[in-house]
Parts: sequence; structure tokens; C-alpha cells
Amino acid sequence: MPHRIIIINGPNINLLGEREKSQYGKLTFDELKEKCLETAKNQKMEIELYQSNIEGEIVTKIQDSRKNYDGIIINAAGFTHTSVSIRDALDIYKKPKIELHISNIYKREEFRQKSLISDVVTGIICGLGVNGYILAINAMQRLLEDGNR
Repeated sequence: MPHRIIIINGPNINLLGEREKSQYGKLTFDELKEKCLETAKNQKMEIELYQSNIEGEIVTKIQDSRKNYDGIIINAAGFTHTSVSIRDALDIYKKPKIELHISNIYKREEFRQKSLISDVVTGIICGLGVNGYILAINAMQRLLEDGNR
């Protein structure tokens, strides 16, 4: 049975390719989805990509993922720095979790350098552009194969 993972994206990720291309690149969200789906297919994994600009919807998706997915990759975007609720939902999810950021949050404004979710995830990828998504999918596959939780 293939591993099932979900990639959860927070606010403004739907605007990739339109916003701050020097920071986030030219790839659109739809193009990113296609790359992720192709990578997952090659890894023989099932994958869902989800995006919301609404904090409560992300919390609900994380809670629902406990029953439906073997792992979560999350780019909480701006909620990374502000949402205790997303952090708590991730803490309750007892399977592998990877925190992902397109930009290097540690080279940005001071308020972006604090992640509220880093201490409840399995690992972190940041600063490698949209290629971080591909790395995260590959890393999640390895975590699940190795039983690393």
C-alpha cells in the first residue's frame, strides 16, 4: 500500500509566480502542484496538496489528517510565526511532519526568524526555493520507509 502524505500550504502560497519573484521564484502554484504530483508518482506515493488563507481551515485539515495521511509537509507561511493553534494541531499529529519554507526565514526580517512550529516537527527545510518541496517529498518517503517518526 503506498504511503499517503499531504502538503499543507498557508496564506499567499496560492499567489506563487505573482508575488515577490526574487524571494519566491517564478513558478506558479499550479506548476508547483504538478511537480509535486510527478515526484510523488515517481516515489509511488499518494499525495494531496492543500492551500488555505484561513488559519482555522488549516487546523481542521491537520486534525483530519491524523486518520487519512502517513505524513504532513507544511508550509504554514505567515502562520509559522503567529499561530499557536497550528502548532498545537501539529503537536497532536503523531506521525512524521516536515516544516517547509521557500525562503530562508533566518535571512529575513526579525519577526520571520521565529517559528512556532519548529519544535513539534520531525525536520525543517528552508531557503531552497520551490525545490524544497521536492526535497521534502523525498525526505518524507525516506522517513516513512525507515519508520522514523
